[in-house]
Amino acid sequence: MTTPDAEQGGVAGDAQATPEDGAPRPEERLERAVRAAEQALIEYEIAVETFRVEIENFSRLHHQKLGPMYARLEELDAQIAEARAAQSGDPEDLRRAQELRARVLPMPSVEELFHGWMDGDGLFPEAVAMLTDQPVRPPQRVRPSEEARKLYRELARKAHPDLAQEEGERKRREEFITRVNTAYARGDEALLRELSEEWAAGPVPEERRPSPSEELYARLEWLAQRKELLTVVARELEEGAIGSMLRLAPDDPDRLLEEIAEQLLADVAAREAELAALTGQA
Repeated sequence: MTTPDAEQGGVAGDAQATPEDGAPRPEERLERAVRAAEQALIEYEIAVETFRVEIENFSRLHHQKLGPMYARLEELDAQIAEARAAQSGDPEDLRRAQELRARVLPMPSVEELFHGWMDGDGLFPEAVAMLTDQPVRPPQRVRPSEEARKLYRELARKAHPDLAQEEGERKRREEFITRVNTAYARGDEALLRELSEEWAAGPVPEERRPSPSEELYARLEWLAQRKELLTVVARELEEGAIGSMLRLAPDDPDRLLEEIAEQLLADVAAREAELAALTGQA
Protein backbone atom coordinates (compact mmCIF):
# COMPACT_ATOMS: atom_id res chain seq x y z
CA MET A 1 0.00 0.00 0.00
CA THR A 2 1.46 3.34 -0.99
CA THR A 3 1.81 5.77 1.90
CA PRO A 4 1.60 9.55 1.59
CA ASP A 5 5.23 9.89 2.66
CA ALA A 6 6.37 7.39 0.07
CA GLU A 7 4.30 9.06 -2.60
CA GLN A 8 5.70 12.46 -1.69
CA GLY A 9 9.20 11.09 -1.82
CA GLY A 10 8.57 9.57 -5.24
CA VAL A 11 7.31 12.79 -6.80
CA ALA A 12 9.71 15.21 -5.17
CA GLY A 13 11.93 15.24 -8.21
CA ASP A 14 8.99 15.94 -10.51
CA ALA A 15 8.08 19.00 -8.46
CA GLN A 16 11.41 20.66 -9.30
CA ALA A 17 10.38 22.99 -12.06
CA THR A 18 12.81 24.26 -14.69
CA PRO A 19 12.88 27.85 -15.81
CA GLU A 20 11.13 26.74 -19.00
CA ASP A 21 8.34 25.07 -17.03
CA GLY A 22 7.81 27.95 -14.67
CA ALA A 23 7.64 27.83 -10.85
CA PRO A 24 5.32 25.17 -9.40
CA ARG A 25 2.35 26.20 -7.34
CA PRO A 26 2.97 26.02 -3.56
CA GLU A 27 0.15 23.50 -3.18
CA GLU A 28 1.31 21.11 -5.90
CA ARG A 29 3.19 18.68 -3.64
CA LEU A 30 0.37 18.77 -1.10
CA GLU A 31 -2.14 17.95 -3.82
CA ARG A 32 -0.06 14.94 -4.86
CA ALA A 33 0.22 13.80 -1.26
CA VAL A 34 -3.55 14.08 -0.83
CA ARG A 35 -4.20 12.10 -4.01
CA ALA A 36 -1.79 9.38 -2.87
CA ALA A 37 -3.39 9.25 0.59
CA GLU A 38 -6.86 9.10 -0.93
CA GLN A 39 -5.91 6.20 -3.18
CA ALA A 40 -4.26 4.35 -0.30
CA LEU A 41 -7.35 4.85 1.86
CA ILE A 42 -9.62 3.58 -0.92
CA GLU A 43 -7.56 0.40 -1.23
CA TYR A 44 -7.61 -0.07 2.54
CA GLU A 45 -11.36 0.47 2.70
CA ILE A 46 -11.83 -2.11 -0.05
CA ALA A 47 -9.73 -4.61 1.91
CA VAL A 48 -11.64 -4.01 5.14
CA GLU A 49 -15.04 -4.18 3.43
CA THR A 50 -14.02 -7.37 1.61
CA PHE A 51 -13.04 -8.96 4.91
CA ARG A 52 -16.29 -7.81 6.53
CA VAL A 53 -18.33 -9.42 3.73
CA GLU A 54 -16.32 -12.62 4.06
CA ILE A 55 -17.07 -12.69 7.79
CA GLU A 56 -20.79 -12.10 7.17
CA ASN A 57 -20.93 -14.88 4.59
CA PHE A 58 -18.99 -17.28 6.81
CA SER A 59 -21.18 -16.39 9.79
CA ARG A 60 -24.31 -17.10 7.73
CA LEU A 61 -22.98 -20.45 6.59
CA HIS A 62 -21.84 -21.24 10.11
CA HIS A 63 -25.34 -20.57 11.45
CA GLN A 64 -27.11 -22.48 8.67
CA LYS A 65 -24.91 -25.55 8.80
CA LEU A 66 -23.94 -25.74 12.47
CA GLY A 67 -26.83 -23.95 14.19
CA PRO A 68 -29.06 -27.04 14.39
CA MET A 69 -26.18 -29.04 15.87
CA TYR A 70 -25.55 -26.43 18.56
CA ALA A 71 -29.28 -26.41 19.32
CA ARG A 72 -29.29 -30.21 19.59
CA LEU A 73 -26.33 -30.09 21.98
CA GLU A 74 -28.08 -27.53 24.19
CA GLU A 75 -31.22 -29.69 24.28
CA LEU A 76 -29.21 -32.79 25.17
CA ASP A 77 -27.33 -30.90 27.90
CA ALA A 78 -30.66 -29.80 29.39
CA GLN A 79 -32.09 -33.35 29.24
CA ILE A 80 -28.94 -34.81 30.83
CA ALA A 81 -29.06 -32.27 33.65
CA GLU A 82 -32.77 -32.94 34.20
CA ALA A 83 -32.15 -36.69 34.32
CA ARG A 84 -29.37 -36.24 36.87
CA ALA A 85 -31.52 -33.91 38.98
CA ALA A 86 -34.39 -36.40 38.91
CA GLN A 87 -32.09 -39.14 40.18
CA SER A 88 -30.24 -37.15 42.84
CA GLY A 89 -32.84 -34.63 44.00
CA ASP A 90 -29.87 -32.38 44.85
CA PRO A 91 -30.85 -28.67 44.88
CA GLU A 92 -27.69 -27.75 42.97
CA ASP A 93 -28.53 -30.32 40.28
CA LEU A 94 -32.06 -28.93 40.09
CA ARG A 95 -30.75 -25.39 39.77
CA ARG A 96 -28.35 -26.46 37.03
CA ALA A 97 -31.11 -28.27 35.16
CA GLN A 98 -33.39 -25.23 35.31
CA GLU A 99 -30.56 -23.00 34.12
CA LEU A 100 -29.81 -25.18 31.09
CA ARG A 101 -33.50 -25.58 30.26
CA ALA A 102 -33.93 -21.79 30.33
CA ARG A 103 -31.22 -21.50 27.68
CA VAL A 104 -33.13 -23.83 25.38
CA LEU A 105 -36.59 -22.27 25.72
CA PRO A 106 -37.24 -19.58 23.08
CA MET A 107 -37.25 -16.03 24.36
CA PRO A 108 -40.70 -14.40 24.14
CA SER A 109 -41.03 -11.32 21.99
CA VAL A 110 -41.73 -7.88 23.41
CA GLU A 111 -45.31 -8.04 22.16
CA GLU A 112 -45.84 -11.39 23.92
CA LEU A 113 -44.42 -10.09 27.18
CA PHE A 114 -46.57 -6.98 27.28
CA HIS A 115 -49.67 -8.37 25.55
CA GLY A 116 -50.03 -5.64 22.96
CA TRP A 117 -49.11 -2.79 25.29
CA MET A 118 -45.87 -2.02 23.51
CA ASP A 119 -43.66 -2.93 20.60
CA GLY A 120 -40.03 -2.35 19.76
CA ASP A 121 -40.61 1.42 19.61
CA GLY A 122 -42.08 1.69 23.11
CA LEU A 123 -45.44 1.88 24.83
CA PHE A 124 -48.53 2.50 22.75
CA PRO A 125 -50.39 5.77 23.55
CA GLU A 126 -53.32 3.76 24.89
CA ALA A 127 -51.01 1.95 27.29
CA VAL A 128 -49.46 5.22 28.51
CA ALA A 129 -52.91 6.66 29.09
CA MET A 130 -54.00 3.57 31.00
CA LEU A 131 -50.90 3.54 33.20
CA THR A 132 -51.22 7.25 34.01
CA ASP A 133 -55.02 7.26 34.38
CA GLN A 134 -55.30 9.79 31.57
CA PRO A 135 -57.74 9.56 28.68
CA VAL A 136 -56.34 9.39 25.17
CA ARG A 137 -56.99 12.81 23.69
CA PRO A 138 -55.80 14.62 20.57
CA PRO A 139 -53.46 17.56 21.22
CA GLN A 140 -55.23 20.77 22.16
CA ARG A 141 -55.36 23.55 19.61
CA VAL A 142 -52.79 26.25 20.28
CA ARG A 143 -54.07 29.81 20.58
CA PRO A 144 -51.10 32.22 20.32
CA SER A 145 -51.09 35.15 22.71
CA GLU A 146 -51.58 38.71 21.54
CA GLU A 147 -47.84 39.38 21.98
CA ALA A 148 -47.03 36.32 19.88
CA ARG A 149 -49.35 37.57 17.13
CA LYS A 150 -47.67 40.97 17.24
CA LEU A 151 -44.17 39.49 17.01
CA TYR A 152 -45.24 37.22 14.18
CA ARG A 153 -46.74 40.05 12.12
CA GLU A 154 -43.63 42.19 12.59
CA LEU A 155 -41.30 39.41 11.58
CA ALA A 156 -43.42 38.43 8.59
CA ARG A 157 -43.32 42.03 7.32
CA LYS A 158 -39.58 42.47 7.86
CA ALA A 159 -38.31 39.07 6.70
CA HIS A 160 -40.72 38.26 3.88
CA PRO A 161 -38.82 36.51 1.05
CA ASP A 162 -40.41 38.74 -1.61
CA LEU A 163 -38.42 41.68 -0.21
CA ALA A 164 -35.14 40.03 -1.24
CA GLN A 165 -33.23 41.32 -4.27
CA GLU A 166 -30.81 38.38 -4.58
CA GLU A 167 -31.41 34.65 -4.65
CA GLY A 168 -29.10 33.99 -1.70
CA GLU A 169 -30.92 36.53 0.44
CA ARG A 170 -34.28 35.12 -0.63
CA LYS A 171 -33.23 31.63 0.45
CA ARG A 172 -32.07 32.98 3.82
CA ARG A 173 -35.40 34.71 4.35
CA GLU A 174 -37.38 31.60 3.36
CA GLU A 175 -35.50 29.49 5.88
CA PHE A 176 -35.98 32.13 8.57
CA ILE A 177 -39.71 32.53 7.89
CA THR A 178 -40.10 28.75 8.12
CA ARG A 179 -38.69 28.92 11.65
CA VAL A 180 -40.99 31.85 12.46
CA ASN A 181 -44.05 29.96 11.22
CA THR A 182 -43.13 26.92 13.29
CA ALA A 183 -42.71 28.99 16.44
CA TYR A 184 -46.01 30.79 15.84
CA ALA A 185 -47.85 27.52 15.21
CA ARG A 186 -46.72 26.36 18.66
CA GLY A 187 -47.58 29.70 20.23
CA ASP A 188 -43.97 29.98 21.44
CA GLU A 189 -43.76 33.64 22.38
CA ALA A 190 -40.24 33.34 23.85
CA LEU A 191 -38.87 31.80 20.66
CA LEU A 192 -40.56 34.46 18.52
CA ARG A 193 -38.85 37.11 20.65
CA GLU A 194 -35.50 35.38 20.14
CA LEU A 195 -36.11 35.25 16.41
CA SER A 196 -36.95 38.94 16.42
CA GLU A 197 -33.63 39.72 18.12
CA GLU A 198 -31.82 37.43 15.68
CA TRP A 199 -33.31 39.24 12.70
CA ALA A 200 -32.46 42.63 14.17
CA ALA A 201 -28.84 41.55 14.56
CA GLY A 202 -28.61 40.86 10.84
CA PRO A 203 -27.09 37.93 8.94
CA VAL A 204 -24.10 36.18 10.41
CA PRO A 205 -20.98 37.30 8.54
CA GLU A 206 -19.38 34.63 6.45
CA GLU A 207 -16.34 33.04 8.00
CA ARG A 208 -13.00 33.42 6.32
CA ARG A 209 -12.52 30.57 3.91
CA PRO A 210 -9.38 28.53 4.46
CA SER A 211 -6.59 28.85 1.97
CA PRO A 212 -5.95 26.06 -0.53
CA SER A 213 -3.02 24.85 1.56
CA GLU A 214 -5.12 24.82 4.72
CA GLU A 215 -7.83 22.83 2.96
CA LEU A 216 -5.27 20.29 1.74
CA TYR A 217 -3.74 19.90 5.20
CA ALA A 218 -7.25 19.46 6.65
CA ARG A 219 -7.96 16.81 4.01
CA LEU A 220 -4.77 14.94 4.91
CA GLU A 221 -5.72 15.05 8.57
CA TRP A 222 -9.19 13.68 7.83
CA LEU A 223 -7.72 10.89 5.72
CA ALA A 224 -5.38 9.94 8.57
CA GLN A 225 -8.26 9.89 11.06
CA ARG A 226 -10.34 7.78 8.68
CA LYS A 227 -7.45 5.31 8.34
CA GLU A 228 -7.20 5.04 12.15
CA LEU A 229 -10.94 4.36 12.38
CA LEU A 230 -10.75 1.66 9.72
CA THR A 231 -7.80 0.12 11.53
CA VAL A 232 -9.93 -0.22 14.67
CA VAL A 233 -12.77 -1.76 12.64
CA ALA A 234 -10.38 -4.22 10.99
CA ARG A 235 -8.93 -5.21 14.36
CA GLU A 236 -12.39 -5.82 15.81
CA LEU A 237 -13.31 -7.96 12.81
CA GLU A 238 -10.13 -10.00 13.12
CA GLU A 239 -10.49 -10.49 16.87
CA GLY A 240 -14.18 -11.45 16.76
CA ALA A 241 -15.28 -15.05 17.04
CA ILE A 242 -15.94 -15.52 13.32
CA GLY A 243 -12.84 -13.56 12.31
CA SER A 244 -10.70 -15.70 14.59
CA MET A 245 -12.18 -18.83 13.02
CA LEU A 246 -11.47 -17.52 9.53
CA ARG A 247 -7.84 -16.92 10.43
CA LEU A 248 -7.52 -20.63 11.18
CA ALA A 249 -8.29 -21.51 7.57
CA PRO A 250 -8.18 -18.37 5.40
CA ASP A 251 -7.72 -20.34 2.18
CA ASP A 252 -10.37 -23.03 2.79
CA PRO A 253 -13.08 -21.88 5.23
CA ASP A 254 -15.51 -24.51 3.91
CA ARG A 255 -13.20 -27.26 5.07
CA LEU A 256 -13.08 -25.62 8.50
CA LEU A 257 -16.87 -25.79 8.69
CA GLU A 258 -16.75 -29.45 7.80
CA GLU A 259 -14.21 -30.14 10.56
CA ILE A 260 -16.32 -28.29 13.14
CA ALA A 261 -19.42 -30.17 11.96
CA GLU A 262 -17.63 -33.49 12.38
CA GLN A 263 -16.64 -32.56 15.92
CA LEU A 264 -20.17 -31.42 16.75
CA LEU A 265 -21.62 -34.67 15.43
CA ALA A 266 -19.23 -36.59 17.67
CA ASP A 267 -20.29 -34.42 20.64
CA VAL A 268 -23.97 -35.05 19.86
CA ALA A 269 -23.36 -38.82 19.73
CA ALA A 270 -21.53 -38.72 23.05
CA ARG A 271 -24.33 -36.69 24.71
CA GLU A 272 -26.99 -39.07 23.35
CA ALA A 273 -25.09 -42.04 24.75
CA GLU A 274 -24.75 -40.30 28.13
CA LEU A 275 -28.46 -39.49 28.18
CA ALA A 276 -29.38 -43.08 27.25
CA ALA A 277 -27.22 -44.38 30.09
CA LEU A 278 -28.90 -42.02 32.59
CA THR A 279 -32.43 -42.90 31.50
CA GLY A 280 -31.77 -46.63 31.22
CA GLN A 281 -32.29 -46.71 27.49
CA ALA A 282 -28.79 -47.85 26.64
